[in-house]
Amino acid sequence: MKTIKTPIIPLEQTFVKVKDQPHELDYKAICVFSVLGFFLDTDTYWKDRMVLPPASINKIDDVGYLISSEPWFEWYYKPKTTNLDKVTSEFSDLFEKIIGEQCINKKIILPISGGLDSRTQAVALYKLGVQVNSYSYSFEDGYDEASISRKIADYCGFSFKGYTIKKEYLWSKIEELANINKCYSEFTHPRQMAVIDDIEKLGDVFSLGHMGDLMFDSYDIQKSLGEKELLIELKKKIVKRGRIELALLLWENWGINGDFQEYLDNRLLILLKKIKIDNCSAKLRAFKSMYYVPRSTSVNLLTFSRNKEIYLPYYDNRMCKFICEIPEYLLNDRQIQIEYIKKTNPNVAKVVWQDAKPFNLFNYKLAKTPLRLPHRIINKFRRELNKILGVNYTQRNWEIQFLGKENDYKLKKHLFSKELLSFVPVDTVEKITELFKNNNKVIYSDPISTLLTLSIFFKRYSQKYII
Repeated sequence: MKTIKTPIIPLEQTFVKVKDQPHELDYKAICVFSVLGFFLDTDTYWKDRMVLPPASINKIDDVGYLISSEPWFEWYYKPKTTNLDKVTSEFSDLFEKIIGEQCINKKIILPISGGLDSRTQAVALYKLGVQVNSYSYSFEDGYDEASISRKIADYCGFSFKGYTIKKEYLWSKIEELANINKCYSEFTHPRQMAVIDDIEKLGDVFSLGHMGDLMFDSYDIQKSLGEKELLIELKKKIVKRGRIELALLLWENWGINGDFQEYLDNRLLILLKKIKIDNCSAKLRAFKSMYYVPRSTSVNLLTFSRNKEIYLPYYDNRMCKFICEIPEYLLNDRQIQIEYIKKTNPNVAKVVWQDAKPFNLFNYKLAKTPLRLPHRIINKFRRELNKILGVNYTQRNWEIQFLGKENDYKLKKHLFSKELLSFVPVDTVEKITELFKNNNKVIYSDPISTLLTLSIFFKRYSQKYII
């Protein structure tokens, strides 16, 4: 027998066997995956396999069956009396301590975006004097995200490389991605896979800022909501419109008894009730930290760790406990990270914040006033002009993977493969592809991505790739 203790935020899924269950596909779990984009709780593709829950101590027998599982940490909300200056100072001490432990004496590979999480890391690494090689990437025919990232790198004295994510890259990488994530995440999200061979050469380890935006922001909802109202807010955060149609079709295709939406609601409510937090914003943060991050974010991050170690300061157990004691009003609008950057490296704070363009961290509140109107008008004019000129301005992952003649050919080859059609009727695939093509590409790109993932899974399942 062995004991496995999982961290508060697991980076890897640990699979174990479940007694007294047949080795059969769990179609209910797959329907939930199709509507959420991640497997819920401890679900897998199989009835007799599960993933160990976060923050748990688990006893496993010699054959690999789970004997028992008990939590060693539960998310809580006990806000202390404090103020922005004090909590920013405490964050600074903890954040820099964690990064120092992870990164000192190593050559760091740092992706920098136009947002806040990587910018916060950049100024901490700069302050600690760590050797950093940074990079960013932009979509082919898309917004030049590297223009912001390069300025941040320059103010921190980091070397910098800008990469372009080319259209149609996915099809040469999809089998390798399936080897890495075992089809537990959709293939449209980890765009870093397009350039991973090059960026791995930049240093010894990756330092990644994932989960910072979840921790250091607050949801704009009431402190106290009823059970049904909170469920509605949760579904707004994790369910996308186009996905529900696919899930309902699959539920019907596979002849599952009962109502799918009722089944999903009941499962989500049970998980919400387990979180003993009254403040609704803190409760939703805990939910996403327990169920979304380990089963979606972490799975996507596996592409970084194929040959290199990855460090995630926001995943650290100490950071998780720290956030449980911060009043929600101090988390609104990313205040703590913004104050930290302004105090640690004012030049970096003066660089445009992508979410508040054309403003920076000193004047970003102006983005909520009419002063941002000229910027929006100019952007809209550019978009309309591009349409007239026939220029496709790429903004999203799926656009470089699903749009265009070659992408369309490769996508249909997977979606109408005999392996997928052995499990999903052709009428269902045709309906979703038709909705994507002629109705709303933004909404229906998600179920298309799910069907693509399932097509690869069923192909590998039929060929006995996955046990």
